[in-house]
Amino acid sequence: MSIKSALVTGGAGFIGSNLVDLLLSNGISVRVIDNLSTGRVEFLTNAQKNPNFQILEADLVADSIPDSLFAGVDVVFHLAANADVRFGPLNTSRDLEQNTIATQRVLELARRNQVKKFVFSSTGSVYGESEVVPTPEYAPFPVQTSLYGASKLAGEGLVSAYAEAFDMQTWIFRFVSILGPRYTHGHVFDFISQLRIDPNTLRVLGNGQQKKSYLHVKDCLSAIMLGLSAGNSKVNIYNLGIDGTCEVKDSIYWITTQLGLQPTINFGTESRGWIGDNPLIHLDVKKISNLGWKPSHTIEESVKDTVRFLQDNTYLFEKAPND
Repeated sequence: MSIKSALVTGGAGFIGSNLVDLLLSNGISVRVIDNLSTGRVEFLTNAQKNPNFQILEADLVADSIPDSLFAGVDVVFHLAANADVRFGPLNTSRDLEQNTIATQRVLELARRNQVKKFVFSSTGSVYGESEVVPTPEYAPFPVQTSLYGASKLAGEGLVSAYAEAFDMQTWIFRFVSILGPRYTHGHVFDFISQLRIDPNTLRVLGNGQQKKSYLHVKDCLSAIMLGLSAGNSKVNIYNLGIDGTCEVKDSIYWITTQLGLQPTINFGTESRGWIGDNPLIHLDVKKISNLGWKPSHTIEESVKDTVRFLQDNTYLFEKAPND
C-alpha cells in the first residue's frame, strides 16, 4: 500500500507517538489530533522537528474538528481512546463518549473528506471471558465484562458499518496489553509507582494468578503495518498478541528484579483484580503470523524494557500530562 499522508488520533500517546515516529521515518506526512489528557508532548519532540508533521490539540467529542485536517489524507489511524478499564463503573459515560462516540465522529470526518482507509485500535477485551482459548478472531462474543470492552465492540460495529455504507476499507486490530518505551498506563506503571513511594511493600489487586499476554509496542506496530499492506477486504480483523501468557506474579518478579528490590508482596484473594479484569487473556495470532509476522520480544523482555524506560524517565511519575 502506498501511503503519502496519514492522520493519527491520540498521536501524543504511548502507541500513537511511536506510530508517528515510524510513519515519519518512512517519509509519510503525519497529522495528529490529541487532547493531551494522557498523551505527552514530550513524546513528539523529534516529530515536531519534522516539516511533515502537524498537531492539533483538540478533544474529539467536545471540540469542533476542522475538515481541512482530514483533506488529502490517505489513511486514518484512530488510536485515541480511554483505556482505563478499572475505573469504568465510576464514570459510566467516559467509555461511551471517548471510545464509541469519538469513533463515530472520526469516521464521519473521514467519510466527509473521502478518506477511504481507516485503522481502528480495538482490544482483546471484546471477547470477554471467552470459552475458546487461545481466542481466534472468529470466536463468538460472550457477555461483555467491562464498559471498556463494550464500547470498543460498539466502535468495531460502527467501523464495519461505515465500510459497508461508504465503500471504505477498514482494519480492526484487537490488542492485548502493549508494553515498551513511552508506556504510561497499566500494571507495570502502577507497581513501580507504588514501589517509588514504599520500596518494601507492594499491594496487588487479585491473587496474582491472572494470566495475561503482553506485546512490545515495536512488534505491535510492525504487525499493524503488515496487516495494512496485506488486507484486501472491506473489513480486515487481526488479533495482535504473543503466543503465550504470564501470570501477574511472574511480571512482578521481573519488575522487582529489574529494580533490584525484594518487597513484601500483599496479594488479594480474588481471581480478578477488579470488575472487568479477565483472569485469562490469550489471543490466537495465527492470522497475522501467517502473513509472515513474528514478534521480536518475549513477554519478559517487554516487561523489562518497559521498566528500564520508566527508570530513565521518572518525570512521568511526577507531573500531569497537561503541566
